[in-house]
Amino acid sequence: MLASESRNPRQSETVAAPRRRPIKSALRYVMAAFYIWAGVSHFTRPEFFLNLMPAYMPLHTELVYLSGIAEIVLGILVAIPRTAMFAGWCIIAMLIAFLPIHVHMLVNNHLYPEAPTSALWLRFPLQALFILWAYWYTTDRKHAHQATTPVASTTATAA
Repeated sequence: MLASESRNPRQSETVAAPRRRPIKSALRYVMAAFYIWAGVSHFTRPEFFLNLMPAYMPLHTELVYLSGIAEIVLGILVAIPRTAMFAGWCIIAMLIAFLPIHVHMLVNNHLYPEAPTSALWLRFPLQALFILWAYWYTTDRKHAHQATTPVASTTATAA
């Protein structure tokens, strides 16, 4: 058996993890700050968000404040390592829930003359990136490692 074959599969994870972890943690705090700021802005500039609400949606003011509360709470939860996975899934759900508003704005862009059509289109790939960013925090490294360990040990035993 070659020396490279006898390597413990955990070694490569252990080596890669320290480089990724500080970046992932730092970006988690950036995400937290972004959602907290966005949530607070629902209360400091509610008229901006009220103007975005489609006419077919009920309770405009209540929905603006509720989404602001959700963004603040999820921003706090994503900053806490123990709740980041839960917050990530909730952020994904929230971003998907916001998609009808983005579609409404694009389809009815004449109602939003201050927003260039290109910016309205750009929201969709940005939304996808935000969803992927939140998804990054939904993976639990401990469970992912346990799921791969039996396969790795079986391969090593077979060799």
